[in-house]
Amino acid sequence: MGDCEQCMVRKLSALKMLKGEEIKAISCAKITKHIKKGEIIFKEDEMLNGVYCISSGVCKLTKLTEKGKEQVVRLVVKGELLGQRSVIINEVANLTATALNDMEVCYIPKQEIVQDLMKNNDFSLSMLRRMAEDLKDAETAIINMAQKSVRKRLADIILYLSDNFGVDESGYLKVTLSRDDFASIVGTATESVIRTLSQFKKEELVKTSGKKIRIINRAELEMME
Repeated sequence: MGDCEQCMVRKLSALKMLKGEEIKAISCAKITKHIKKGEIIFKEDEMLNGVYCISSGVCKLTKLTEKGKEQVVRLVVKGELLGQRSVIINEVANLTATALNDMEVCYIPKQEIVQDLMKNNDFSLSMLRRMAEDLKDAETAIINMAQKSVRKRLADIILYLSDNFGVDESGYLKVTLSRDDFASIVGTATESVIRTLSQFKKEELVKTSGKKIRIINRAELEMME
């Protein structure tokens, strides 16, 4: 990765609020890392010494339940930051970050972020707004689990993956999730996801090829209750 000042990805996150010497200092301090699909970026309960700016790729943030089951909390995409909450409050990571495809991330040391938070009010406010939005999204997810059917929640996540990550040349979703991941996001059993996807196929709403999914009837998915 080159100079942060010229990086278009930076303009998608709170880092866009940094100016002049601040962004130059981060550019000199950052380390570019290539993460392979399935590789863990950081683990739950790990003390983080910096944040990660995603230059390309997608990762999932997960939490282990008391029974040792992995719960997908959300997906994180290009332009977003990872680990900022832990760095700001100086606590271990609450979640595990795992690459869903090959990724490129820029690791920014903690001292650079903290220093800029102390000096740059616009940067601090932008970071707070992002964390507030994450909290709002978490609250919405909880409400959806209580009020929406499994069919509706599964349709919503399929549409979300299409809208946010696109499709490949064959029309299949670019981001491939396991049935366990779908179940974790939707908030149901894996068997229920498999059964519901089978129903979607019979109704000609989607087509599947292994783990891959292609939307056939978007309108019906959008109207599902």
